Amino acid sequence: MTESKVLKKLKAGDLVRVAGIGRVMEPWLTEAVGKMGFDVVWLDMEHRPFGYEVIDPMSLACRATGIDLMVRVLKTGYSSPMRVLEFGANGIMVPHCRSAAEARQWVEWCKFPPLGKRGFDGVGADADYMLAAPLDHLKHANSQTFLALQIEDQEAVECVEEIASVDGVDLLFVGPADLTISYGVPFQMTHPLYEQALERIAAAVANKSKWWGIATGTPEAAQKAVDRGARMVTCGADHVFLVQGFQRAARDFGEVRIR
Repeated sequence: MTESKVLKKLKAGDLVRVAGIGRVMEPWLTEAVGKMGFDVVWLDMEHRPFGYEVIDPMSLACRATGIDLMVRVLKTGYSSPMRVLEFGANGIMVPHCRSAAEARQWVEWCKFPPLGKRGFDGVGADADYMLAAPLDHLKHANSQTFLALQIEDQEAVECVEEIASVDGVDLLFVGPADLTISYGVPFQMTHPLYEQALERIAAAVANKSKWWGIATGTPEAAQKAVDRGARMVTCGADHVFLVQGFQRAARDFGEVRIR
């Protein structure tokens, strides 16, 4: 069974750096990213077309390089996080958590008793394919997997203190685009309404001795978030790098002329 690098760094007061992989579903890329110094791979099932079959090989590549795998799950019910965890994910990210009641439901689905109500199988990657002692697996799963709830809606901010209070929730993760859209100020990342929302989220987790993170697209945005207390930031994604790389190639090679 693996130890969570994310939880280890968070508990030590360190910064967690996230790499997004969601287009090039090749284990070699995940393994390469793990060797570059990132802490966790973010695999997005919310907006991407792949199924559960990609999680197992990506989890294996993560374990080979000592980094975590965090999966943003589909909000389809109990089987969604349960299967992801059994395939070896260290963390579950839930999009658009809007209430403390919903937060408690996700804890029930993601954690074994007494904290939650997750069902036991004991033969997945998370249990070393039945090599782990059952009781050890129960304790390890509850202590070495993390639950990150995304705060992406105004209604979530209005009850963020209650969400942060739920036992079993480890981290709140801001989705800047959706949050600004929810406030009626799309993509205005310096708007007072958005800034006030971030301050309230940061204060909520600080008061509960938990953590918060945020999607960031530049080192400058990441530094600004860290300066206000964020401890998990995104450092780019394969889709972005591919599109921007080809855009740059189209521009640069467009200057080549027959002479």
